Amino acid sequence: MGEPALARHRDVIDVGPRFTAADAIRLNTQFGDSDTQTMLETVLTEKLVGDVAVVSSFGAESAVLLHLIASIDPSTPVLFLDTGKHFPETLAYADALSARLGLTDLRVLKPDAAELAKRDETGLRWSYDPDGCCEIRKVRPLEKALDGFDATITGRKGFQSRTRAGLPRFELEGDRLKVNPLASWSAADIDAYFEAHDLPRHPLVADGYPSIGCAPCTSKVQAGEDPRAGRWRGWDKVECGIHVPVVDPEDPANQPVF
Repeated sequence: MGEPALARHRDVIDVGPRFTAADAIRLNTQFGDSDTQTMLETVLTEKLVGDVAVVSSFGAESAVLLHLIASIDPSTPVLFLDTGKHFPETLAYADALSARLGLTDLRVLKPDAAELAKRDETGLRWSYDPDGCCEIRKVRPLEKALDGFDATITGRKGFQSRTRAGLPRFELEGDRLKVNPLASWSAADIDAYFEAHDLPRHPLVADGYPSIGCAPCTSKVQAGEDPRAGRWRGWDKVECGIHVPVVDPEDPANQPVF
């Protein structure tokens, strides 16, 4: 008799989603009583959300999240969308803050030149179609850059606007997880962190810009307004498109109907 045939092993391609709403619920429960530093350390060192990148605007409050990240793992990829419409102060601040914090993997994302030439040849699309402008200059470049990542970390806070109230620490977007370490932080918490760690402020904050995006679509904010009231003023628009409105997966109103 010959040698017994070796058992055949079938290769199975996993076509399931990276994460589901249940994963977001589980992580929110797991870290419900954890402080931000502990939660971030666990997520980054134990790779609980897979390969992750930080998405940063290098705006008014970005230094807080980036300092937290740098204190744990300064090699964490940081994605910065250079739209071609930023204030010069923002570009200078991005360089200075990255150097100050020792970030070693800053990735500057730019819109596709051919798409810009086709859809925004004059560079004025922001003035008549801000959603289209954001799609070309932010949404598409970020989608391309995120191909290799399972999750993103953002600096969003619940107090910033009514559309961000109730922001969870973990949320599902598509089949990726989005981590919001500062979701429950208050403006006072942010200020205290800046002071405690002697972090440099974005130079435009002192000029009345508590939320800073592209120069053509950012204006000063008056006393009593939401911090993001100066973004796309006069338009029915509150987000650039890289963040979707907050949806609570445990709310029955957001469950699928069959």
